[in-house]
Amino acid sequence: MRGTLAGRILSDHLVQGALAPGEQIKLRIDQTLTQDATGTMAYLQFEALGLDRVKTELSVSYVDHNTLQNGPENANDHRYLQSVAARYGLYFSRPGNGICHQVHLERFGVPGQTLLGSDSHTPTAGGLGMLGIGAGGLDVAIAMAGLPYEFRCPSVVGVRLIGALAGWASAKDVILELLRRLTVKGGVGKLLEYFGPGVATLSVPERATITNMGAEVGTTSSLFPSDERTREFLALQQRAETWRPLAAEDDAEYADVIEVDLSTLEPLVAQPHMPDRVVPVAELAGRKVDQVCMGSCTNSSLADLMVVAEILRGRRVHPEVSLVIAPGSRQVMLEASRLGLLEVFLAAGARILEPACGPCIGVGQAPPSGATSVRSFNRNFEGRSGTPDAGIYLASPAVGAWAAVAGEFLPPRDMGDPPAINLPERIEINDNMIIPPLPEEQARRVEVQRGPTIAPLPMRGEIEQDLVGEVLLRLGDNITTDDIMPAGTHILSLRSNIPAIAEYVFSRIDPTFAERAVGKGGGFVVGGENYGQGSSREHAALAPMYLGVRAVLARSFARIHWQNLINFGIVPLRIDEEAYVQIKQGDRLRISDLRKGVREEEVEVVVEGSGARFRAKVEAAGEQVAVLLAGGRLNYVRQQLG
Repeated sequence: MRGTLAGRILSDHLVQGALAPGEQIKLRIDQTLTQDATGTMAYLQFEALGLDRVKTELSVSYVDHNTLQNGPENANDHRYLQSVAARYGLYFSRPGNGICHQVHLERFGVPGQTLLGSDSHTPTAGGLGMLGIGAGGLDVAIAMAGLPYEFRCPSVVGVRLIGALAGWASAKDVILELLRRLTVKGGVGKLLEYFGPGVATLSVPERATITNMGAEVGTTSSLFPSDERTREFLALQQRAETWRPLAAEDDAEYADVIEVDLSTLEPLVAQPHMPDRVVPVAELAGRKVDQVCMGSCTNSSLADLMVVAEILRGRRVHPEVSLVIAPGSRQVMLEASRLGLLEVFLAAGARILEPACGPCIGVGQAPPSGATSVRSFNRNFEGRSGTPDAGIYLASPAVGAWAAVAGEFLPPRDMGDPPAINLPERIEINDNMIIPPLPEEQARRVEVQRGPTIAPLPMRGEIEQDLVGEVLLRLGDNITTDDIMPAGTHILSLRSNIPAIAEYVFSRIDPTFAERAVGKGGGFVVGGENYGQGSSREHAALAPMYLGVRAVLARSFARIHWQNLINFGIVPLRIDEEAYVQIKQGDRLRISDLRKGVREEEVEVVVEGSGARFRAKVEAAGEQVAVLLAGGRLNYVRQQLG
């Protein structure tokens, strides 16, 4: 990675280890962010460390996921989060202020700094030249304690952009093209760094769309240089003093280089039920559309909404289509109002939602049964929308807007000429819904407010000497964290109550799983390739741990979930294809001398009854071995802190 921008930022923040792909490294973290669906647990864990104040340069607690208050649970969490922020020295972004990644890009991101967030789309900050990494809430809690973040050093893959976007092609199509080429597991263990003459043609919001959906490729992070376009964006945000130029050297050494000619791209669509099932929209021309949703942390910038407004201006939403639009932040909402965009949306027949994640995580706007929904979002996993049999298609705001008007997918030739979009030279900055940290003396007097729906943090002891248990579930490839721990309005509201939310583990795959796990006294889960892809939600490890899952055997693991398993004392075991084929659901497995096996990074697994034996690689190295032996990272860090 010599001469790369990623290598420079990593080197500037390196605390321990060697910058070599696959090596365990520790990185100093400048900033952190949490959102409310992961934040309550993260702050309960931070409190368990016994510190008096966050140690990072800047930390922000956002509320953007669980904003639908159909009971006291979400409101209780919000009150807890606001009081924790006041007590421990964080900024607090109130409900309605916007989606964490959009707001952080606008108000807090700094080129060249590191950002650790308890949300998998934290690499959005890479559009600003900031190294953003998604992680579990416990990792973020430990970073807030001033300790470095440990992870595997990625290889740096260069994405050389040439040409300029033309016609109806957009930034969304850049990342959809990469998903088409690389698939949802093609970026595991990698960091995508964008360079080349095409970079200068893209604005910061466009770059952020691309870095945001790098999470769907499985990358550790994605990164653009900080250049004149970056300075323009920060100046518009009245934060020009935070800008500095940052770019790779001309002779930078990349592990691989992918070239994308922006001028050859056409509007693309990801078909159900995976973001890499990408085809040109022309192939879907004529397919009926029932719903269109605009927004999410991927495509909810002012520029995105301006494109939608120009398409809708003077037109009506098709009578058989429901169109909803959610601006990404209060700032975007206010500017859309000032520029008359909201009037255009309402006149056309669109519905306006508050600046929040909303439909992207299954909170509201579930489509009808069997419907086709076009969304400018980043994920289309089966059932994520709240309607199990709906077909969710991911596309750019322009493709979605035309589908809303026509009632069907349109080919580019029927869309006419794209509008010229000119962003305003000045925007109004209003941070009234961001509460800054209190002075330390005043903060010490704040009482943290815990509602009755917030349950105590579950813990486990050191890992066992021997493991014996049943294979509770055998799964295939690309199992997502939505499969393990579903989202949706009701389930999300239980995020601060692990005993309650644990009842829904694997509920969409096997509704009996939680009951069986408890009845069997725990056991094992077996998966194929890329187990745990998708969201950073640590509940997908924490809730199975609570149910007694002690190890997961898989062909390979997605990065964040793999780390979350270790964080909560669930042993990740990598098996080969032969072993995977052998294991059947209901088999009883035995692992003897597990603690020795963890130290040696390999165990022998015996299938009781058949007597079959195979070796499994313990996916842990360096300090992670000690973390597993302690039964999880919180136990380990508390031991280190005394």
